[in-house]
Parts: sequence; structure tokens; C-alpha cells
Amino acid sequence: MPRPPHILFLMDDQHRFDLFGFAGHPLARTPHLDRLAAEGVVFTNAYTPSPICVPARQCLASGKLPRHCGVERYGQDLPPHSETFARALARVGYTTACAGKLHHLGTDQMQGWTRRICNGDDLQIEPDFLPDRDREAYARHHQSAPNWTLAEELRRAGPGRSPYAVSDDLNVAGACALIEEYFVSPHYQRATPDRPLLLKVSLQQPHYPFCAPPDLLARYLDRVVDYENQHTLDHPAFANWTRTPTGVSADDRRRAIAATLAMVELCDAHFGRVLDQLRACGQDLDDWLILYTSDHGELLGEHDKWWKLSFYEGSVKVPLVVRAPRLFAGGGRRIDANVSLCDLFTTFCEVAGAPIPPDLDSRSLLPLLRDETNARTAWPDEAVSQYNGAACMIKEGALKYQFYGPAQPEVLFDLASDPGETVNAINDPAHAAAVTRFRTRRIALGFH
Repeated sequence: MPRPPHILFLMDDQHRFDLFGFAGHPLARTPHLDRLAAEGVVFTNAYTPSPICVPARQCLASGKLPRHCGVERYGQDLPPHSETFARALARVGYTTACAGKLHHLGTDQMQGWTRRICNGDDLQIEPDFLPDRDREAYARHHQSAPNWTLAEELRRAGPGRSPYAVSDDLNVAGACALIEEYFVSPHYQRATPDRPLLLKVSLQQPHYPFCAPPDLLARYLDRVVDYENQHTLDHPAFANWTRTPTGVSADDRRRAIAATLAMVELCDAHFGRVLDQLRACGQDLDDWLILYTSDHGELLGEHDKWWKLSFYEGSVKVPLVVRAPRLFAGGGRRIDANVSLCDLFTTFCEVAGAPIPPDLDSRSLLPLLRDETNARTAWPDEAVSQYNGAACMIKEGALKYQFYGPAQPEVLFDLASDPGETVNAINDPAHAAAVTRFRTRRIALGFH
């Protein structure tokens, strides 16, 4: 029986869906990811199950939406020994290795990964996960300093080297060392190229702080422009603390955007280094499934808002590129169906020949990737995202419905006629049937 394909899972943090050369951005320099996109398939409507890091990553790992996997807020984590795609693939013989960020906060820091490279990563167990913790002693000795405000984050944007940059350098070096050991093993001749490998390389950039090496920053600083779309919907849920603070200058905003583009270039170079190392160790990348994505986006001042924590496209939409020429034809195809990061669980299992658990919020992307007959018409064209246990987004076709609790107005954006997300079309008679359908689905998801 032939060996299932090796899988390379490339991921970075807080990367907007449109900050790539292949997405048409006029400044972003991403030659390695552009090549993957040119040779593979790009999903143009991929969404995160939650626009905040910890829930997004644990939903991806478990193939379940936040409410179903029990991770609805920052600070929560999957229960120990949860069923994850890494555990499912390890069970059928894969070596499952992650270099970099997983963002587990509980006592099970592996969650199905059989190898972890954590050079420079600050792995932490939140005290709430320790059953025998002394609450009084912890409170006395571990008073955490508050985070910087958004205003301070933007005013400090500019040249520098963040802890995340240090971590990424070390973890990519660790990933390259693992590749050499796995496929060459020059010292002990213990190479295992016939054993299937799932290797995740998970970077922390281009997540803020907004700083980058001076030479890279200089490439962008005098060329970036602020986002023209500064419209923020007049709605209580949209007027939160991620709006641009008073006292932040236009220069501050431009430095933050320039630093992000510089970090995007750094991330692309890191991924290129991993791909080059595979080639140098004798691997034919056509034999691999290579997938790239991010956990959520970054508003970068669009809609006069920053960071994530929003159902605006810049925050909730993610890049998704898949290349596997032995499994499906690529050649730069675009797929516009609504898909979710949750769908990766079932996709990985199907590729690996692993049993698929019955209770997932996950669909295999393979019929779409293989362009099977009727695959697009049979696809449930929906993507769901949830935030903080209270807000829910459902995207169907070009319509994006949002619920923020019974005391707040519902929101509907029609991205076909309003790509800038400036008009709440919830009361448009043309969408009455769709709104009824969205409400029924939202209640079924547990949002009343």
C-alpha cells in the first residue's frame, strides 16, 4: 500500500487575506507564497471560526466551532487529550511535528503532536488549568502587567526586533534541523523518509508589535498609504476600543502599516527557507501536500479600526493556499466557495487515510480541490465565525449576517453590492428570505 503524502502546514499569525503579491497587493513582497499560489489553488473566501487567536487555533485543531469545542474566549483551551487532527494523523502512523506556535494554555501542551520545536516560544500554562493551585498565593506573586494600549502600540510602530521575530528565527532553524534529521540523518543514518510526516511551521509574525528591521521598513515606509475606507458602521458593537485612538498621527498609522508589510516579507522568507531545505534534503515537493493559512486577519486601520476582534473582512477572512499536484491540478486556480479553517481537520484526515470523527464542524476540501463534477453545487456554501460566546457571523454566498445579542440590531452586509461593508441591509426586502434563513441557522448554532 503506498505511503500517504507528507504534509507541510505553513501558518503565520494575524495576516490579512490581501497582503500578498498573488492577491494583487501593490507593495507586498511574497515570492515564495506567490509561487505556491501559482502552482496550487487559492481559496478566495476562507474564514476563521473566531477572529481572535486562541479560539481560532483550537477550532482549527479540533475541527469544531467555538461553542462546540468549548473554546469561545481568550484564556480557554481544549480539554486534555482532545481529538485533534494531529492526534488523528499520529494514530495512523504519521510523525506529527510542530515548530512554533500552537497557543495551548492548558496542561496538555502536545494535544496529539508527537514532536514539538519550541525554540524561543514562551509556552505557558494558565493557572486556572492547575487543579491544585493556591489562588491566594498566585494572586500575591503573579500580578501581570497590563498590555499597552492601542495608542501606545501605534505610537511605538517603527524599526525594531520583537520577541516574535526572535522566536520565528529560532523555530524555523529548528524546523530545518528536523527536516535534515528526518530525511537525511547524516550522523546516525536514522532517516525515516518512508514514514509520513505532518510538519507544521507556525510563525508568530506579522502579529504586532508593529516593528521590523530598519532596512526592510525603509522599503515600505515612503510608499504605504492609509486605507481609504474609514467608514465604521453606526452600531454599538462596532464602536469599541479598536478604533484609532485620539492623538495617533497619520505618520504613526503609516509606520504600523509599513512594519506589517516588512514582517509579511520576513514570513515569506521563512517559508522559503523551509521549502528550500526540503529540496536540499532530496524531497520532491510534488509529492507533498503543502498548505498555507493564518489564524485571522488584521484591520490595519481600515474602517478606522485595528487588530482583529471584528467580523469585518480584514479581520475574519483568512488566506488559504493548497498545493498538491499529485492529488489535484493547480495552476493558479481560484475557488470562491465559502470555507472555514475548521474544514482542514477532515481534509487532512481524508488525505492521510485517517478515520473522521462524526461530530465535527468540518468538511473535506478535496472535492473542491479536485474540481469534481458537481462539487461546487453540492458544497454547503457557508462559513461560520463566533466571538466571545456572544456574537455570531454566518456567511452564505455574498451575504454576511451578524448577531451581537438580542439587545442589539442584527447586521447584514451584501458584499456583492457593498464590498466596503458600509451599509446594513438587514431590513432590505430583497433579503427578507435570506434573513429568515440566517435566523433559523443562528438559533440552531445556539445563539438566541
